[in-house]
Amino acid sequence: MTSAIRTEKLGKTYYSGFFRFPYPALMDLDLDVPEGSAFGFVGPNGAGKTTTIKTLMGLQRPTAGGGWIHGVPISDPASRLRVGFLPERPYFYEHLSASEFLDFYARLGDVPSSERGGRVAKLLERVDLGRFRDVPLGKFSKGMLQRAGLAQALIADPDLLVLDEPMSGLDPIGRALVRDLIVEERNAGKTVFFSSHILSDIEAICDRVAMVVGGKLRGQGKVSELLEGAVQHVEIGLRRGDERETRNVPPAESNAALVKAHGEGWTIVNVHPVSKTLEQLLLDEVERARPVVTKRLGVLA
Repeated sequence: MTSAIRTEKLGKTYYSGFFRFPYPALMDLDLDVPEGSAFGFVGPNGAGKTTTIKTLMGLQRPTAGGGWIHGVPISDPASRLRVGFLPERPYFYEHLSASEFLDFYARLGDVPSSERGGRVAKLLERVDLGRFRDVPLGKFSKGMLQRAGLAQALIADPDLLVLDEPMSGLDPIGRALVRDLIVEERNAGKTVFFSSHILSDIEAICDRVAMVVGGKLRGQGKVSELLEGAVQHVEIGLRRGDERETRNVPPAESNAALVKAHGEGWTIVNVHPVSKTLEQLLLDEVERARPVVTKRLGVLA
């Protein structure tokens, strides 16, 4: 499977204070984002998500390892020719209207002049800003600006979308719009790599996910595979005549529990492994990493 994004041992160390104390924000990151996938990048604040994205986008240089976008090293600006990017804190030219804003980025993206007007109008409708096309961005709400930024990332019809917290500041309707848009892009064969704190959205729309905590990768793969390895208990539904019963047993004891229930005359109605949610899995990883992160932060205090 071809990779849209790949990193090997990617690292970024910052230096703090007069004595230049090192703070490793990202360590030995090995990512593999397949082409044509919706890939979620999750972790708590300060985990290294934005550092990773800035490094991939050429906004800062790695201090270790390397990365490739569609096989081109991230040190080469050509790696980002077919990338649409929405940063965590985008800057907007507030005096421009929404249509002028998108037309400006369409020109930067070498969109042919014959296509610019139609593409701008179509994208404004797609992010539900069509009726505000002539309104200056300075009058937009935070959620409207976020949707305008998303349209900007799409204006050049990129093969890869890199979105840093694209659902930040959005109401439930706006979140649903962004979820649908990510699925549409994925279904059209595009790759969408995005970070988010809204883990229910990640579970709902992502093919694969990577979890980073304390600057280190803590898990990567299909969402179903990650959760399958985090089964909390097995729920066994039983029926005996008019009686109904549900038993919750540890995964390792499920076979013995089934044999016992059958010996007691019960009919097995269903067997359902109950897994942790992605949020529970992340919280466990955060707790596991807490001593190491606390020690690193203490060095800077």
